[in-house]
Amino acid sequence: MSSILEKFLSDAEKRSFDPEHRRRLNFNIGRYDEKVIIGKKQFSDLELARRRAALRKFKVLNNLDRYLLEFESNFEKHGGKVIWASSEKDAQKEILSIIKKADAHLIVKQKTMLSEELEINELLQKHKREVVETDLGEFIVQLAGEKPYHILTPAMHKSKEDVAQLFNEKFGTPLHSTPEDIAKFVREKLRTKFIQADIGFTGGNFLVADIGALVLVENEGNGLLSYAFPKIHIAVVGIEKIIPSMEDLDLFLPLLATHGTGQQITAYNNLIFGPKLNDEPDGPEKMYVILIDNRRTEVLKHKEQRQALACIRCGACLNACPIYRSIGGYTYGAVYSGPIGSIISPHYLGFKDYNHLSYACSLCGKCTEVCSMHIPLHEQLLYNRNETVQTGFPKSTWKFVMKGWKILMLRRWMIDKTGSGIKNKAFRMFFKKWWGPRRELPKFAEKSFKQLWLEKQQNK
Repeated sequence: MSSILEKFLSDAEKRSFDPEHRRRLNFNIGRYDEKVIIGKKQFSDLELARRRAALRKFKVLNNLDRYLLEFESNFEKHGGKVIWASSEKDAQKEILSIIKKADAHLIVKQKTMLSEELEINELLQKHKREVVETDLGEFIVQLAGEKPYHILTPAMHKSKEDVAQLFNEKFGTPLHSTPEDIAKFVREKLRTKFIQADIGFTGGNFLVADIGALVLVENEGNGLLSYAFPKIHIAVVGIEKIIPSMEDLDLFLPLLATHGTGQQITAYNNLIFGPKLNDEPDGPEKMYVILIDNRRTEVLKHKEQRQALACIRCGACLNACPIYRSIGGYTYGAVYSGPIGSIISPHYLGFKDYNHLSYACSLCGKCTEVCSMHIPLHEQLLYNRNETVQTGFPKSTWKFVMKGWKILMLRRWMIDKTGSGIKNKAFRMFFKKWWGPRRELPKFAEKSFKQLWLEKQQNK
């Protein structure tokens, strides 16, 4: 058993049986669930909207190169620069080059999961640069020396008392500060950082091909300030975030807002076409969009799993998943958690070490039911499992058990010939450890289903 799998199993057990952890997650996710139910009422036909969005993303993924080149051409017409990065190292190299050339020392950063994937904070801190997260949730986990716990809500695992104590330790604020007090404190503290920053760093929710624009969606205004004040704006965006037309936004923006937070539309929806023009008072003097592959084309090669690249990171599948709600975000050991993370992480990080994530699923199908992009998520996990088997990563013990199970299932008479006492004894002997100490082993009945069925037919 690999150390990564051992840690996953250990952390999963610890988190699952931590009542306070589960209470916090259920409380916070429950509040989102209530709002999402209300938000979905804005759609006269939500299923139709989801299907239309899925078809548009499917079209993009099958013509990705064409749409990306169209975006590059249109964006650079506005004075921006597109940089292609095939790997994490390539992206890091390009980002460092821009920062060093500008002699930049203070970077303000909007929330972006892709920057976590590229380990941007660690990279810049290593090169003696100050990086400040400007999203409130990201700012909290940065202060705590932690990673985002949830795609949409980075500090979901923390209570308001935890946050008040953290700010008391770091800044000496009152120990009983309310969320409103903390938000006001952070707002005042960050305002100076925005003004002094050399570079603004953001992600991107969408790239619009026909107009060459970057779309940033947010609720706090920190993203807008991250690119409006600094002289240089760097946006890192995955190549899968492209959409064909500006007209598509009237479909994607409400779907993202509703499934993410239950809003009809997100508070701030920004379209950024490039650096500011000569007659514009605000905005960066230089703007770079770094298009990241980092093994996304590996996912694209798979006929079935490529649908996972249609994800718009609304976080709905995490909120619905009984596994995520039990083990939490950190247990996955990857940047992307929950059902979508379990699909893409083995492709991004390697099946050898992360194939177990594809099995961290009950296959209840709830994630598929709530997905804003109509992605059959639970089916994707089955394809991942199949790939794990085909590539030979399962343990020899598991292969032996499955081979034995196949033999028995194809020869039902072997099962029916054995009495219930022997079956129960064998089950205890071979499966007790796998079944776990907290679950009671099921018992075989004295008569099999086949015997009961035959008896019923004879008595008719």
